[in-house]
Amino acid sequence: MTTTSQSLATYAIDASHSNVEFTARHMVITKVRGRFGKFTGTLTIADGAEVPTAVSVEIETASVDTRDEQRDTHLRSGDFLETEKYPAMTFVGTKIAGSGPSFTITGDLTLHGVTKPVTLDAEYEGRGKDPWGNERISFGAKTKINRKEFGLTWSQTLETGGLLVSDEIAIELEIQGIRQA
Repeated sequence: MTTTSQSLATYAIDASHSNVEFTARHMVITKVRGRFGKFTGTLTIADGAEVPTAVSVEIETASVDTRDEQRDTHLRSGDFLETEKYPAMTFVGTKIAGSGPSFTITGDLTLHGVTKPVTLDAEYEGRGKDPWGNERISFGAKTKINRKEFGLTWSQTLETGGLLVSDEIAIELEIQGIRQA
């Protein structure tokens, strides 16, 4: 995943201008959205390119926020994220395909102590200099995972036969990086 003909630059993820969000279905009928507020990571990009050559992200699981403290406490518990035992989830890119602006990033997602390959559909969204002279670059990405594949199995069956919490979780990222010196 490296480029030898061009100079490579590292961009640190700017968490204050980035989002890591997820969506699950509640009672089959409603989408409930949440986010993680604390995360770090880097992108390696060849000068002038629209597609990174490497991606690495670490997310603090205890930073989960669904705008409902009771639900967030439940998500942090042993029924779900078990944040005391698994304080972080990570994603490390292993293969990036495409030439931009749309491309895919396949990598290893480690969540709840389980590592599985995940592919994100990604898009280059632009680059520019901020008022302080920092070079910034932006990407969006989406994927879906089955939470049961990561050992997150808690749910309740409804009288209609559906699940209280869906197995499928949609993940959406908006990432802005700042070039490092």
